[in-house]
Amino acid sequence: MASVRHMLAGMPWWVKWIAIPVIALVVFGGLIGTVISVVIGLLFKVLVFAVLVGGLIYVVRKFMSSSSSRSDW
Repeated sequence: MASVRHMLAGMPWWVKWIAIPVIALVVFGGLIGTVISVVIGLLFKVLVFAVLVGGLIYVVRKFMSSSSSRSDW
């Protein structure tokens, strides 16, 4: 069985560096786009989660510090 390196040995440079990547993008372009959009969506959700948790912690600490300084209890 011939290796890929052996099969591409006699090919011009543009086949290796232009034609094959273009064919790969055409064939797998939808899959690559889907993976990238899922990763970006997941990162956005993680960022929103971190902001919401940080805001909740800030509000709770602010409330606890203001309620502990009161002598209404």
